[in-house]
Amino acid sequence: MCILPPNPHPGTLTAPARALAPDQRQQLALDALTQQQPIAELARQHDVSRKFVYQQTHQAQQALHQAFHPQPDPEPVLFYLPVTRAFLRQLVLGLLLICHSSFRGVVELLRDLFAYRLSIGSIHNIVRAAVRAARPHNEQQNLAAVRIGAHDEIFQSDQPVLVGADVDSTYCYLLSQEEHRDADTWAVRLLELADRGFQPEATVADGGKALRAGQKLAFADLPCRGDVFHLLHEVRPLVTSLENRAYAAIAARSKLEQQQRQHRWRTGQADRSLGQRLRQARPAEEQAIALADDVALLARWLREDILTVAGPDAAGRRELYDFVVAELQAREAECPEQIRPVRVLLQKQGPDLLAFVVALDRDLAALAEKFAVCPTLVRALLNVQTLPSRDPRRWQQEALLRQQLGGRRYWLLSQAVAVVLRQVVRASSVIENLNSRLRNYFFLRRAVGPDYLALLQFFLNHRRFQRSEHPERQGKSPAELLTGQPHPHWLELLGYERFSRN
Repeated sequence: MCILPPNPHPGTLTAPARALAPDQRQQLALDALTQQQPIAELARQHDVSRKFVYQQTHQAQQALHQAFHPQPDPEPVLFYLPVTRAFLRQLVLGLLLICHSSFRGVVELLRDLFAYRLSIGSIHNIVRAAVRAARPHNEQQNLAAVRIGAHDEIFQSDQPVLVGADVDSTYCYLLSQEEHRDADTWAVRLLELADRGFQPEATVADGGKALRAGQKLAFADLPCRGDVFHLLHEVRPLVTSLENRAYAAIAARSKLEQQQRQHRWRTGQADRSLGQRLRQARPAEEQAIALADDVALLARWLREDILTVAGPDAAGRRELYDFVVAELQAREAECPEQIRPVRVLLQKQGPDLLAFVVALDRDLAALAEKFAVCPTLVRALLNVQTLPSRDPRRWQQEALLRQQLGGRRYWLLSQAVAVVLRQVVRASSVIENLNSRLRNYFFLRRAVGPDYLALLQFFLNHRRFQRSEHPERQGKSPAELLTGQPHPHWLELLGYERFSRN
């Protein structure tokens, strides 16, 4: 018989199940789970229904399941972000400039992730406000520190865009969409840069006639060096074409010989027609192979001996360069439609392509005078530093130079030569790299416009490099590399206060 506790309120009845204490309910559930007694017996002992016993048993089973199969904790909150209008404007600019997003992509992201609707017109207004803040930074930058400028032209929807950048810092000082790309337009833009201190030692560009003529109008005495990359890019297809021509001649001769063997096997005698064609195919094959080999050798001389940093002085390279041009001209009759354009290009751009060697000779001569050594030793040290570190010739030649110069003077001179080596500019690689980055933005818009280009120029100049092959560029922006002075984050330069976590 179950003994019930006294009723706290006289005159009211309490069910026996409600009167069970928590430890009694727990014991009841354990007895039911262990099945020591039947459910009906447990219900009779505690004066409760069998349904109540089943309920307690089910709760105990759930507790055991949760104990041995715990539910994963909810994902912790990393931090809370106050989403204000100013933050959304920064987010819009970051999506457009950092993530290369389109206007409609920004609208979709804000709608799906923030449940916030922003029109394309509002995004356009945010960009225009950023342009007003960015343009003064572009126009007020002093360009006196530009040592060598790289110039080029790119197109967007048949509209020319004039591009200029500093080779050392990669600072973009010219990004202008124009109606024409003639000499007058280039001259006007260069003279505007001169008002901001632009007076480099030289510029480097491809063979564009208007570009070079415009620079001649603006700076009569400023040399414009030729771009080695573009020239070698023109020579490479010639070598490949002549090699394919030689392979085709080999295949033609081999096919005729195979046909002649089959005819001899069928008839027991040679075919006169095939024999005559074979007599013409063999000399043609030999001539095609010889021409391909000669041109490939001349191209290798250009690439590895004449237009490379290591090599003879300017006079020696000019003699070798003229020899290559003469040899190409001597073979021009064998394949005029392919050899002649390359030969004419080499003949016209010779002085411009070798202009970097003249500057290199001047710098090496200054080092030789400073350290009171023979200029030949300085050039030999430069040639040694261009050899791969795994090349055994490098260590042999270094040991000989160290013996001739002495330990301390060798070390000091090698450091000075390394600086000169890093400053040699043979190609407009910087401007080609900049053009490739600009393309990632241009393809999103049919018409770029001067406002968009001003904001893009500001962003590229004040965005810090996350990584670089040059350690001195890591963590710095092109503007910092040009001026040597730090500046705030590009969003702060536009007047925004960046979010910071506590």
